[in-house]
Amino acid sequence: MKTLVQKFGGTSVRDEAIRGRAIQHIKDAINEGYRVVVVVSAMGRKGEPYATDSLLDLIDYPETDVTKREVDLLMSCGETISSVVFTHELKQQGVTATALTGSRAGILTTSDYTDSRINKVDPTEIHKYLKSNDVVVVAGFQGQDEGGNVTTLGRGGSDTSAVALGAAMDSEYVDIFTDVDGIKTADPRLVENAKTLQVMTYNEIVHLAYQGSKVIHPRAVEIAMQEKIPIRVRSTYSNDAGTLVTAKKDQTVDQGFKDRLVTGIAHVSGITQVKVYTKEDSIRLHNDVLTKLASEQISVDFFNITTDGITFTVPTHKLKTTTSIIEALNYNYKIVEKCAKVSTVGAGIQGVPGVASRVVSALSKFNIQILQSADSHTTIWVLVKEQDLENAVNALHQEFLEDR
Repeated sequence: MKTLVQKFGGTSVRDEAIRGRAIQHIKDAINEGYRVVVVVSAMGRKGEPYATDSLLDLIDYPETDVTKREVDLLMSCGETISSVVFTHELKQQGVTATALTGSRAGILTTSDYTDSRINKVDPTEIHKYLKSNDVVVVAGFQGQDEGGNVTTLGRGGSDTSAVALGAAMDSEYVDIFTDVDGIKTADPRLVENAKTLQVMTYNEIVHLAYQGSKVIHPRAVEIAMQEKIPIRVRSTYSNDAGTLVTAKKDQTVDQGFKDRLVTGIAHVSGITQVKVYTKEDSIRLHNDVLTKLASEQISVDFFNITTDGITFTVPTHKLKTTTSIIEALNYNYKIVEKCAKVSTVGAGIQGVPGVASRVVSALSKFNIQILQSADSHTTIWVLVKEQDLENAVNALHQEFLEDR
């Protein structure tokens, strides 16, 4: 049986007209000889009645009195509703289909409620239903732990559901449908000249995803990379091929890779820089601060350790807890609010001299102050003020990704 997994996000299932476009993609796949596993997100975004954030508002999340297990029970409702509505509309258009929850689809997870990891996928039920249906619609973002409790996979979890199912079923492709026509060299809302990439390696997209590109969830890419499942990122609104994400050696479209130095510019906003300092025992400060932040589940980024203190960034929504911890430890600190991280990402960066100087030079032309920087084999990060974010992304995109 030739299978294909197609995932439709919240904006692709938000109303009947847009779901009609999604259904046409499914019909096209059926006409090509596929049995299709469709993974759906909750319908719409915050403010729409069945969106995940709208459901969370019912319990005043995160200041709620219910447990995380109960939060997962509530959050899973959005995808369950979406799967049944989508199945109903498929049947109305003459497509044989049935709906399954994540647990019935065989997605078994850890018990880390609201952010579970997939341990195993058993697609037995899906195969059974595909014998008598062209389509099985699976509620994304959810699964079941060993105790039979409903779990959710964290933000972007429907991508992870889709790729994990694709790997378990040895599907030819996993199609991720969204509201853009593929993976861009930068956020098109900030960069007018952002280009759609024809083909990318797993390594390139996983780095972009972790640095803020929101088209596909990094966990999903990691699974695809491990299992060698090709992903196509496509637009619900067109029949364009979109972006193929695969291993370079598996493809003949080498012209898509053509010695790229930089793949794209990614960004994350809503960041605060924190500087903690002491004139006494800096080693004890480093240990005290980082250990306590970790115990409170606060992930620090961009950290630099010096002989008189430590500098790092935290998401702004974690700032109040962070400063409370530092004050309780009786250390002095300073903060710089409203910051953003801008990342220049490319597998071709490794071992190439002069890339960092080009980053600095491009930003200096716009008088953009670099508050912090760091680099790895594939990425150069800079921390800038949030008011400079758009100029910074455009400057770096112009420097590395536009013909000059």
